[in-house]
Amino acid sequence: MDNSDLNFASLAVFYEPEEYSLSINYPLYMSANFEYGGDTYDRITQGARKDVNIYSRCGNPTEYQFEEHVARLAGGTACLATASGMAAISHALFGVMKAGDHVIADLTTYSSTHEFFDHRACDFGLDVTLVDCTDVARVRAAIRPETKVLYFEAIANPTMKVAPMAELVALAHAHGIVVICDNTFASPAICRPHDFGVDVVVESATKFIGGHNDAVGGVITQKSDILPADWLEDVRWNTLNKLGAPISPFNAWLLLRGAQTLALRAERQCQSAAKIAAWLRDHPQVERVFYPGLETHPNHAAAKIQLRDFGCMMSFKVATEEMGVQILKNLKLCAFAASLGGVRTTTQMPGTMAFLDIPLQERIAMGIEPGLVRISVGIEHVDDIIADLDQAIKAVLA
Repeated sequence: MDNSDLNFASLAVFYEPEEYSLSINYPLYMSANFEYGGDTYDRITQGARKDVNIYSRCGNPTEYQFEEHVARLAGGTACLATASGMAAISHALFGVMKAGDHVIADLTTYSSTHEFFDHRACDFGLDVTLVDCTDVARVRAAIRPETKVLYFEAIANPTMKVAPMAELVALAHAHGIVVICDNTFASPAICRPHDFGVDVVVESATKFIGGHNDAVGGVITQKSDILPADWLEDVRWNTLNKLGAPISPFNAWLLLRGAQTLALRAERQCQSAAKIAAWLRDHPQVERVFYPGLETHPNHAAAKIQLRDFGCMMSFKVATEEMGVQILKNLKLCAFAASLGGVRTTTQMPGTMAFLDIPLQERIAMGIEPGLVRISVGIEHVDDIIADLDQAIKAVLA
């Protein structure tokens, strides 16, 4: 079937039946090993790789189906699944860079990403410059002859800033620099960075793609005129296969199932997020709301261009960190927990949870001030989410 004319919602649901059983739900190949029957051994010795089953660290039929599905959703030409979102990030970087290379990364990224850039990348001989990627002039000033990668997030965690993709891509490509974008906070339902020229997109599939908080995995997709067409297969065999971070077949199967409802979930979550952001904006105890859909957001213009909708993630600031913690402890419907992107509304205090190991002044420079609360909006009824937030704030004030 030609999928090119399908709406994203239909694209998310549809894939061809499995060729052997014609099952409309792809089977779970829960196997680590495969027999070299028939001419399999001879084909492998002659160079065959993905078109034969060798060993599940090298690839698995369920993984391949998940990868093909995500590649279509992301608008990419290829996809590689990994054991986690951080594995996707590290493998994408190691697939492009070597010791002595330079990467420009946004100052505000997911905590583990930031920590990797800040004090782990140097252990591998990589040089890193952290800048605010919403300021194209600063990115331009940071470029060196040895710069190989420009890295930013489609919607930054947890400040929700939105960098101008097309401008950054044009600048990077003029210097032969590969652009890598983390799309976790948006998902392909909200943003497709490849449509704006991004070469490599990484994502924690644990979050919105899976959507149920029951499986960990990551994805790397490619659509690039700079990188070789078989770049991701090279990453599979020479990076992932050697460092050892493949996705498990069971997690690939769960994430494939979750991806089929991505569009449906995202539509509900975005509608609710817009209403919650407007309610928080007008609340007397809320100092500021960070949501790309609000016209007061500093990157609202870029968000209107790059995001199909304005997303399901937001942050808001209250007077103190302790006040924020007490609000979240008083929630009854919404979860006070790590992670995001699931069907349940989930809240956290980024500064003293995910970003706890980053020094306070560095967090503030990233825009993560004390009292910042992050919300991942779920699929509950929006009135119930707002009522829960309201009663929690009132409980703290009482």
